[in-house]
Amino acid sequence: MANVVAIDLGSNTCRAIEYDCAAGTFGRECERIVKTADGMHETGRIGDAAVGRVIDALKAADALFDLKTVPYHAVTTAAMRMAENSGAALARIEEATGIRFDVIDADREAYYALTAARARLESLGMGSESLCMVDIGGGSTEVIFYQNGERVSQSFPIGIVTIAQQCETPEQVRTHVDRMLQPVRLFVEGYYAQAGAPEIFVTTAGTPTTIAAFLQGMTYDRYDARRINGFALTKTDCAQALRDLLKLDEKMRSVYVGVGRETLIVAGVVIVELLYEVLGFDTSVVIDDGVREGVAIDYCKQRRL
Repeated sequence: MANVVAIDLGSNTCRAIEYDCAAGTFGRECERIVKTADGMHETGRIGDAAVGRVIDALKAADALFDLKTVPYHAVTTAAMRMAENSGAALARIEEATGIRFDVIDADREAYYALTAARARLESLGMGSESLCMVDIGGGSTEVIFYQNGERVSQSFPIGIVTIAQQCETPEQVRTHVDRMLQPVRLFVEGYYAQAGAPEIFVTTAGTPTTIAAFLQGMTYDRYDARRINGFALTKTDCAQALRDLLKLDEKMRSVYVGVGRETLIVAGVVIVELLYEVLGFDTSVVIDDGVREGVAIDYCKQRRL
């Protein structure tokens, strides 16, 4: 089978990557910060400016991959699930780019993220049979457990874009998120009571990968996923990263975390740090692979069946 391109339109980023089904390897990739969920906490809608940013990102992906000739599978997640005008927004995007998205539910999103993370853990020679995983996005956070061949997951409306736009300081973020985490605590306590705590904690998506990159001195333009996958990130590391990031002005912060993420990263780090407490772990394994990689792997798997 020829290469496939997987596209994941999230609440903050639009990410695309090519995958060789026969070799099982990833190739070229592109990512744009599009802030799909920008302002949604106030309006409940995808804004015109966000739609424009998504269209621009997809045109860049098309220029790289030639999506008119290469098979692709495009999915979109929390922001489009929640927005009251998602149908109209996606119609505008398809009209401008020719790219049609599947709006996937939280369970499918968790499946794709877990598929990608387990594949990467196995390639690193690490265990993938007993884990809990958090996928922290712009509009939601998925908490996923996998043990004894069974997956249990739940999505929560805690995202770096929506939280950052409601809070001005790290202290406000911490207070707000701590209150929002109560349903997560109940979910985790219920799962642990039934199945017990898993062996490892995995963190994925933009915030933990950015923290891991920052701690290794990587700038946004020199991000290297090979140095991220398998990185052991402690709760103490998160606290130190937040202190160091807050010492930087926004211009210098953007050098490390990317333009458009200068304020979002603060909310993201606080969310990650609090999730360590909720899940009862001091260290997590950071994995760069996420929904888009899971989409690609599953696309090829389904066509081999």
